[in-house]
Amino acid sequence: MLDRSAFLRPIAHRGLHKASEGVVENTAPAFQAAIDKGYGIECDLRPAADGTPMVFHDLALSRLVDARGKVSDYPASELARLRYRRCDTPILTFDDLIDLVDARVPLLVEIKSEWDAADPAFLRAIARQAKRAKGPLALMSFDPAVMTAVRELAPRVPRGIVSGHYQGDGWWLDRLDRERAYRLTHLLESGPAAPGFFAYHVRALPTPVTRFVRECLEMPLFAWTVRTPADLAVAKAWADAPIFEDLTL
Repeated sequence: MLDRSAFLRPIAHRGLHKASEGVVENTAPAFQAAIDKGYGIECDLRPAADGTPMVFHDLALSRLVDARGKVSDYPASELARLRYRRCDTPILTFDDLIDLVDARVPLLVEIKSEWDAADPAFLRAIARQAKRAKGPLALMSFDPAVMTAVRELAPRVPRGIVSGHYQGDGWWLDRLDRERAYRLTHLLESGPAAPGFFAYHVRALPTPVTRFVRECLEMPLFAWTVRTPADLAVAKAWADAPIFEDLTL
């Protein structure tokens, strides 16, 4: 189960980043800035070509790094030689991040998925590395199938489901049909993963299902991504902790 005393605090989305000042998301400086403020850290994992978990949000490298293709096109050894465009800092591995944080603040780790078959080597490595972490660490994903696999690989590591309203013409349309989008919105695929917490889009709160899991099942609920005072007010009313960015708390 999720340790409420450790995790229910403001969580810095991809670290405490500010690109205009050369502090790029999901980098060591962003994570160190969050640690310095005592915030929890949210981050993202993508697989390298060899299955190594890399701390990176996007499927492709080009938004942040001068390289073409996907993260998964490169082995970890080649990704380690790349540098973020606005700062001279490398792409971290999950192992690097665990060592950097060194149990000082909680880590809320999102396993990225395109709702396709996840690389088994990637998930095994995440499970192995998560189990060695000394401090509070939890794993989560938008993909319940990923978290069902994690349940088998690392049953003692807290796990959760990320969701929101899959409505309109969203980014998910080329990956999900509308029937499955409905199921994910209402957390209907969560059962096999046996999650201990949920994270839900703040702009969709509250919903009947988020109220049920929080008020009736007494499961922790994070609100993502909190960017404005109005978002923060919603998070305070309908969730247990904000996952925030670009906001002074």
